[in-house]
Amino acid sequence: MMVTTHVAAGLLLATPVALLAPEFALPAAAGAVLGGVVPDLDLFVGTHRKTLHFPVYYSVAGVVAGVAAVLAPGPLTVAAALCLLTAGIHSASDWLGAGDELRPWERTSQRAVFLHPRRRWLRPRYLVRYDGAPEDLVLTVVLATPAALAFEGWPRALVVGGVALAAAYTVVRKRVPEWLGI
Repeated sequence: MMVTTHVAAGLLLATPVALLAPEFALPAAAGAVLGGVVPDLDLFVGTHRKTLHFPVYYSVAGVVAGVAAVLAPGPLTVAAALCLLTAGIHSASDWLGAGDELRPWERTSQRAVFLHPRRRWLRPRYLVRYDGAPEDLVLTVVLATPAALAFEGWPRALVVGGVALAAAYTVVRKRVPEWLGI
């Protein structure tokens, strides 16, 4: 899935915070955006979907951080909870998509995401055929809509910009490997 889809999922998690505790809306949004992006930084360092993708560990840490945020609400506890929960959802949801190859529509990889506790790769499920597929764009729009309505300022601008970026990427996705000379 596209990073914009992961960020939109995190902002969907942050939406109730914005509505129920508006004083924590910006830390919740910042944590959600960070958690949506960080796992994919392993595209540049290490092995993609292994080095920074931790479906189990982020999720467990996110639940613990969520309990801490409920018991001791503050900007840092709220941001940490949303960051870890979103990173967990990001890492786990990559299992529902394609493999880690550059042309995922060819289905040449059996590696969706690494499951560290089991020390093995999970096989792709292809519910979203590949990052930038039309259904990925639809998912981004559906996940982003509540956040676009609930947030104001930079989070709303980020949501709208993210949807526009996702739409543009969807249009050109299958040409990207060719443009990169791969």
